[in-house]
Amino acid sequence: FLVFLFIFSLCMLDYVSGSGIWIANELKFKKILWIRCYSKDDKFGPQEIPIGQHVEISFRINFWRTTRFMCTLRQGPNYKHYQEFTAFKLSGFMDHGILWDWRAREDGIYLNKGDKHISNPVNLQKVYDWKTD
Repeated sequence: FLVFLFIFSLCMLDYVSGSGIWIANELKFKKILWIRCYSKDDKFGPQEIPIGQHVEISFRINFWRTTRFMCTLRQGPNYKHYQEFTAFKLSGFMDHGILWDWRAREDGIYLNKGDKHISNPVNLQKVYDWKTD
């Protein structure tokens, strides 16, 4: 019984821990970044992010560890270039959730996963190219 209680306590502590998505507009030519994100339980946006600015979306991981956020990003002013993608997803039961730091740039969308936001990360990975309408 004590083992069960211990494991249950760890699960509950993990349940109340939070995770997040950081989305930054690093586009050029004064382009606005339009975003909308959602999960099964939450919705964020639509919102426009000016160049050099960011938004941070914080949320709780659900008990079953199936939390997933989908986002749509569009480049202004005509919003012709866009991408729809999974912006956050746990990779397994032992995944505790961290900050997924996304950067919208002219040549695509980049990701850095970590415990906190880093102004100039050296390990950004290009994950998506922009699609065109």
